[in-house]
Amino acid sequence: MTLDITFSKSAKKKAEALVLCVYDGRMLAGGADGADKNLQKFAKRAMEKSRTFKGKSGQSLVALLPEGGDYDYLVLLGLGDPAKLDALESEKTGGRLYALLADRSIKSAEILIDEKHEARAQIAASIGVGARLRSYSFETYKSEKKEEDKVQKPEKLNVAVSADKEAGKIYSREAPVIKGVFMARDFVNEPPNVLFPYAYANRILEALKPLGVEIEIMDDKKLKKHGFGALLAVGQGSANPPCAVIMRWNGLGKESKAAPLALVGKGVTFDTGGISLKPGPGMDEMKMDMGGSAAVVGTMLALAHRKAKVNVVGIVGIVENMPSDRAYRPADILTSYSGKTIEVLNTDAEGRLVLADALSYVQKTYKPKAIIDLATLTGAIIVALGHEYCGTFVNNEDLWAELDKASKATGEKLWRMPLDEVFKKDMESDTADLQNISKSGRDAGSCTAAGFLWHFIEKDVPWAHLDIAGTAWVKKDRETSPKFGSGFGVRLLDRWIADHYE
Repeated sequence: MTLDITFSKSAKKKAEALVLCVYDGRMLAGGADGADKNLQKFAKRAMEKSRTFKGKSGQSLVALLPEGGDYDYLVLLGLGDPAKLDALESEKTGGRLYALLADRSIKSAEILIDEKHEARAQIAASIGVGARLRSYSFETYKSEKKEEDKVQKPEKLNVAVSADKEAGKIYSREAPVIKGVFMARDFVNEPPNVLFPYAYANRILEALKPLGVEIEIMDDKKLKKHGFGALLAVGQGSANPPCAVIMRWNGLGKESKAAPLALVGKGVTFDTGGISLKPGPGMDEMKMDMGGSAAVVGTMLALAHRKAKVNVVGIVGIVENMPSDRAYRPADILTSYSGKTIEVLNTDAEGRLVLADALSYVQKTYKPKAIIDLATLTGAIIVALGHEYCGTFVNNEDLWAELDKASKATGEKLWRMPLDEVFKKDMESDTADLQNISKSGRDAGSCTAAGFLWHFIEKDVPWAHLDIAGTAWVKKDRETSPKFGSGFGVRLLDRWIADHYE
């Protein structure tokens, strides 16, 4: 059931629960003035009797109301310091509210926004955005539960704020992007026996073509004809052949000659490590190794839904890395699309091979004004940054400033990592042009992986590599995202494009 978010000038009194906002120090926010006086008294008494609820950010208090009133429940929602209540904090508040309502099986709720807060429209919209993001669930493969075992998830949230039209307009701007996030999450969460390369390509075609995105699927024969030697090598051990999907959104019109932006994604639908086999424990999580491609596809969906006035080309290389009698081996030497030869020293360093061909192809074919690639590329980035930040390697100061601004606006956190000639040189081979793991072994693993990709970027082309290994997949619920596939990158890329290229 989709969560329906609405906005109204005042309380509608047509919900199971009334939500009142409380600031630090148990201060009812201004919107509570719109509630019945008896409810206000009830709220103050409930806070007085609680030993733990102080109105701090993240705190909540739920009380069952007397029978016969407009609402069954009163929810007191802590917001903390009103001076710190910005768009991102409001999104987290909305996500927490949704989780609370779901935990209590409350079907509908109405929240009153502080009318005295100067950013009330943004706060109202962001609470709606956060609740919608948190409402995502992936239950495609769950058997239907008995009626008594079902959890009643929230279906309606009305946000009461005098600036209802402005809030609705802000929310409407984010709604198409949320669709992109949800599709990215779906793809990451799908099992690999369902989302193998050609199945994934067809899902992309079905989702994007009706929206006006031009789609080209390059099968393994076309890839071989064009010389995608590195990508093909990664997929040759699997019974499921590899492919690449090119997506073109011509938001400036088909006749436009403007250079597009390019988005490139790693789409390894399952990564065993190949001949350099990964350890068994945790290998099930390697269905998420196509998270970079999912972010690219989700962004293209968002751009198409909101009819973005920009030209963007997305390319995702889709492969399954399997061990077999046909699999590529350590010591193999491959010829990439660019013509550079690559010595394979570890078949589990496969994502960079997929990206190398895709990066070269998109530059030669489309001459983009800037390139962003996203990939669950290295475990080393998780060692460095955990699951909180995405390691970001950028060769252009203006591009970094743009991405950093988009990161701060969306809460999809970036941390700039060093892109240094030392790491680039460390990827040069004694027997080929390049090798796919560095001479220094595991040291600076994320930096040397970026150094490898840098070899495939043409001079002066603004480029950023986002290593999303730690952010594409999380193992516990967060305020605006349930555990597992997060859809990281969609909101970031959409905001970057909207703010700087439309």
